[in-house]
Amino acid sequence: MTPNSGTGTSATRRLGVLVIVLVISLALFGLQFSAEDVVQGSTVRIMYVHVPSIWTAYIAFFLTAVCSGVYLSRRQRSLAWDRVAGASAEIGVLFVAVSLVTGSLWGRLTWGTYWVWDARLTSTAFLFITYVGYLAVRRLDGTHRQRARRSSVMALLAVLEIPLVHFSVNLWRSLHQDASVADPNAKVKLDGLMLFSLFLGLVTFTLLFVWLVLHRQRTMLLEDSFADRGLDVAIAERRNEAGVQ
Repeated sequence: MTPNSGTGTSATRRLGVLVIVLVISLALFGLQFSAEDVVQGSTVRIMYVHVPSIWTAYIAFFLTAVCSGVYLSRRQRSLAWDRVAGASAEIGVLFVAVSLVTGSLWGRLTWGTYWVWDARLTSTAFLFITYVGYLAVRRLDGTHRQRARRSSVMALLAVLEIPLVHFSVNLWRSLHQDASVADPNAKVKLDGLMLFSLFLGLVTFTLLFVWLVLHRQRTMLLEDSFADRGLDVAIAERRNEAGVQ
């Protein structure tokens, strides 16, 4: 995920165009073509953003854990793995925030309140706070290698929260709706166009995530390179001072 050639940049640009087309298509299907729910009416359209956003956050945090595990397991530890892990976590935090906001709006319209201390909502908020902490750990002073080691360990621990969040509806009494698409025994059935719009949202958000990670990890590479050059300059100045003295 670290293309350095012009071909890689061109592919990323084409992916960006595809994402734009998919976002426009999702807006049309979600807001215009798909039917209203028989119970929730137009409120159900929030689902086309809410569900894909938490799905994408799960993917992001799993990728962060995988890249962190690969970094720790290799003898020749490439910081490229750490940069992808960090970029993925940043974007994952963004998508969890979107999920929390859209969930709060949906809750206000269906439950009459923006927030309740429900198992799913509380565990999702805790997941958000955990990965904000992960990003804070990445900003602590130290070398790139030190940053990679400590953040990799934290990522492998933090990812264990995802099953807790996902299955919280089944583990505890919850106001949140059970899975209605992945569960073949679910009582809730979606209209064909609603199901297609939801699937389109999952594909769109996933490709958007990939596009954002590609760009963000390149930016992080530039930041690391700039920091390394700054360190080299500082060392050279110190050596010059020692030579003068």
